[in-house]
Amino acid sequence: MTTLHDPLPLPCGLVLPNRIMKAAMSEALGGRRNEPDDRIERLYRRWAHGGYGLLVTGNVMVDRRQLGEPGNIAIEDERDLAALTAWAKATKDAGVPIVVQLNHPGRQANPLSIGHTPVAPSAVGLDFPGATTPRALTGAEIEDIVDRFASAAAVCETAGFDGVQIHAAHGYLVTQFLSPLTNRRTDEWGGDPARRMRFLLEIVRRIRARVSPGFAVTVKLNSADFQRGGFTEDESRAVVASLAGEAVDLIEISGGTYESPAMDGSSAASTRAREAYFLDYARSVRAAAGAVPLAVTGGFRTRAGMASAVEAGECDVVGIARPTATRPEAADAILTGTADTLTVTELTLPRLLGRVVDTKALTGVLNLGWNADQLHRIGNGLQPDLDRGRLATAVALLRRNGRVTLRPKRGIR
Repeated sequence: MTTLHDPLPLPCGLVLPNRIMKAAMSEALGGRRNEPDDRIERLYRRWAHGGYGLLVTGNVMVDRRQLGEPGNIAIEDERDLAALTAWAKATKDAGVPIVVQLNHPGRQANPLSIGHTPVAPSAVGLDFPGATTPRALTGAEIEDIVDRFASAAAVCETAGFDGVQIHAAHGYLVTQFLSPLTNRRTDEWGGDPARRMRFLLEIVRRIRARVSPGFAVTVKLNSADFQRGGFTEDESRAVVASLAGEAVDLIEISGGTYESPAMDGSSAASTRAREAYFLDYARSVRAAAGAVPLAVTGGFRTRAGMASAVEAGECDVVGIARPTATRPEAADAILTGTADTLTVTELTLPRLLGRVVDTKALTGVLNLGWNADQLHRIGNGLQPDLDRGRLATAVALLRRNGRVTLRPKRGIR
């Protein structure tokens, strides 16, 4: 019987020392030139001593002109190689594998960060009041973005990271290509499910051609985008089957988009009680994934729930995120039995406020901001502040993100 303590060899040869993964959270700790600095090193050094079998970074952009939010780190070339090497070393010194999540926001680019119209597969805007309609990418621009993913991956390997994760979830650019709602192209990049998945497959192939065989290439994939007429579970299973035919080392399952979040802790109580939001889907794609290991992130909170999922073979790796923002040693606590349950803080708003605003959306934004504040505290050498309230969180959100703060943001679990 497989347990949480067991190592996991990936197809590329990289061995994860156990089955608990620190999943990606967008740290927004980049410097003024979108470079990593000592804050990100300090944060990851804490996580490196937290007992995890794998650390996944959050939202590293492949184009400085296209950022998901202020403070994103970007990798386009080797200009920040020394700082990237120091970041990788912060975890490698502790013997913990680390992979870099590579991303392009597409239409979810932050307008305050880029100062121009976002790009997307098609000119389909987000379903939010006042959202900017993106410009459809040209064929040459699509090829350039594919190359950017490959170039960034090559830099990551040079810097000493163990692999990369292609972000194909949560409504970002790769997801936009996969969904018929946002990809209305009729050329070689859209028109049917096979052509809509071509963008992701070309990124995987081009990265693999630029890195060594022992460098891990992983994918974070939506089980669905939970929108009528959008990317479905059947289409997602077809993508998993196609990825299984490529040199992919791990597929992490998540779900949802900015417009229909399923990954930010705001799910119904019945969903939260099941603990792992996407475990049912993971069971349904075990055969399609073949020899590629599966990770599931979203909702895991108890040692019993995590152990059961791995022991039953429903997934190979358990991903946790939000609990690690206040308990950096969360994996160690689970593995040693010093904690049976990981807790998260959930801010709430007065019920009367619901008469004038969408309190569900606003509560989600506040809770994401609260957890981001904890990452910033750790990055600045401070301890998490469990007593941080709504007002301090809202002020910090406005300071970091300006007027776009009130839009739904990327999810952390």
